[in-house]
Amino acid sequence: MSSTIVSRGRSIASMGIAAALAASLAPKAHADEGGVAFWLSGQFGSLIAIPGAPGWSATGLAYYSSVKAGGGQQFPQGGQVHAGLDADLSVIGFGPGYTFDTTILGGSPSLSVVGLAGKVKASAEATLTGPNGGQISGQRTDTLVGVGDLYPMAALRWNAGVNNFMTYVMGDIPVGDYQPDRLANLGIGHGAIDGGLAYTYFNPQSGNEFSIASGLTYNFENPDTNYQNGIDSHFDVAASHFLSQQVHVGAVGYYYQQLTGDSGSGATLGDFKSRIFGVGPQIGYFVPAGDMQGYVNLKGFYEFGAENRAEGWNVWLTLALTPKAGK
Repeated sequence: MSSTIVSRGRSIASMGIAAALAASLAPKAHADEGGVAFWLSGQFGSLIAIPGAPGWSATGLAYYSSVKAGGGQQFPQGGQVHAGLDADLSVIGFGPGYTFDTTILGGSPSLSVVGLAGKVKASAEATLTGPNGGQISGQRTDTLVGVGDLYPMAALRWNAGVNNFMTYVMGDIPVGDYQPDRLANLGIGHGAIDGGLAYTYFNPQSGNEFSIASGLTYNFENPDTNYQNGIDSHFDVAASHFLSQQVHVGAVGYYYQQLTGDSGSGATLGDFKSRIFGVGPQIGYFVPAGDMQGYVNLKGFYEFGAENRAEGWNVWLTLALTPKAGK
């Protein structure tokens, strides 16, 4: 592999702005209140820790998810308990980012903010209430077309030969479409802050790459429901091989585990801790775009091992436009 791949690899690093996108993209797919968590597993992937070239960047994303939980699984939301959830979600997102031409503690700093819009359809087999779970209604379906929350992110990245490191802080500004008594939402109804570390091994000579990222999420209380989600942990992994200077293929995976229980007067099901695993393939392609560098990545995940959450599958299509290295 030539040094061209190194520069291209560095230019894609600003795709980290897509990582802040869709932190609540999968209503009824995650743990916590209503089955919704701030962190969307799989959003960090290949080359995530490689420093980007200074300047402005832009990222677009299309995401589709389909998840289901059987009638034996219950999810608290808005003072009610829903049993048997099913959801389909289609969203697009866009966000600008900026990588500074300076260093902080020897690392390359960047800032970004992203937003999203889309459609979600969610249904429940039954709505329950009371300590004995008495049924008060039958099947219910909600559909929403709207906008989601805003997701700012700050990151520092370091390069040391084939080794690259990143630390980041990400937040949720709860301005998206949300109603506590609605099954389908594109906002999560509360603020959150997430921070963590990432590592990327990238050898341009062999064309091999491996990335891993982990973090913790602290959720603020939902003021509409007096429900506070617990502390969540998450791990995203990706490995790939460059078939040429433009194309790489490989595999992706994630593991999500809630560490502390939910709390507040609205947490009628107690701790409600959850976990999920996901695995799938990926393909990425670098393409010149004038004075910029373009990149397209397609990846998908099959979920399994769910506990206190729905499971299914999801597909990501990410497009990034970043400055070329050396410009």
